[in-house]
Amino acid sequence: MLKNIVKNKLGIAIVGLTSYAHEQIIPALTKTKNVRLMGLISDDSVKAKQWAQKYNVPKKNVYNYQNFDEIAYNSAIDIVYVILPVALHKEFVIRSAKAGKHVICEKPMATNSIDCMEMIAACEKSNSLLAIGYRMHYEPRHQYLMNLKDKGFGKLISFEAAFGCIYDRDPNSWRLNKNIAGGGALMDLGIYTIQAARYTTGLEPVAVTATQQKLRPELFSDVDETVFFDLEFPDGLIGRCKSSFNQEYSYIYIKTEKGNIHIEPAFLYTGINGVTPCGAMDFPQVIQQALQMDDFADCINNNIKSRVSGEEGLKDIKIIEGIYKSLASGNREIFQ
Repeated sequence: MLKNIVKNKLGIAIVGLTSYAHEQIIPALTKTKNVRLMGLISDDSVKAKQWAQKYNVPKKNVYNYQNFDEIAYNSAIDIVYVILPVALHKEFVIRSAKAGKHVICEKPMATNSIDCMEMIAACEKSNSLLAIGYRMHYEPRHQYLMNLKDKGFGKLISFEAAFGCIYDRDPNSWRLNKNIAGGGALMDLGIYTIQAARYTTGLEPVAVTATQQKLRPELFSDVDETVFFDLEFPDGLIGRCKSSFNQEYSYIYIKTEKGNIHIEPAFLYTGINGVTPCGAMDFPQVIQQALQMDDFADCINNNIKSRVSGEEGLKDIKIIEGIYKSLASGNREIFQ
């Protein structure tokens, strides 16, 4: 890893002044213990100036996409958080690594697994730590699922997960452009259900069978609208998942030998609720992104890999590629 002088708070710069950055990440940074906002990078000079004034970011720490590489000489910035359309993740993760910065990259990691591998290799070459924005790893109910085998409920009998919303935003959005987004609801929302299936079972799927539905083909002509996919795990369990840009749901249903577990809503920023055979999941509501950024700072200062590493992101993109392959072939596809 990069050699860092341990600071009370590491400086983070945001690439991409998006609604997610404005509504989630920057508010979360006001609650962090180990990181603070120190830089902004945007190709919109007016917005960058406005945000810098609003959030007290020094002018010298504001960059555009052309002079971004000069961030290498800015010791106030330790971490770059890439919050851009998916097709741009690779470029800015690699540029950040070459600049000697640690990197958080929003999910999905990239539009394809080859790009993921190049991103991982670039960070390894520069000794930069890489994490993916898997915020649910820091949510207490999801952490409970990650340790489910230790809860005494016996064998998993079934797993179901769904995440969807009714897409009513800009019809010209990059999210509806396959070349930029990599796909539709599966890439944007289905990845949460893939993650949940993997960390609940503690296993990697061996095969998948997928189908899809399009009720608004005029809007979703280039990307998937609703995808249903069954992930087969080595122990015989089938993880039944779905994602949608035309239906609203957010849940995880699990059956075990000793009762059922239900989390709903399951994947939102707050308001997560759940019950187990022992009763309600009486955990606090947390700011998921704040906990993730603090944990990443701890990883940097202690020279350890993040639990949501680039390798974790790569695994999900390979699964998504298998799902799209099944959609195209109409067949059950085996993961290589």
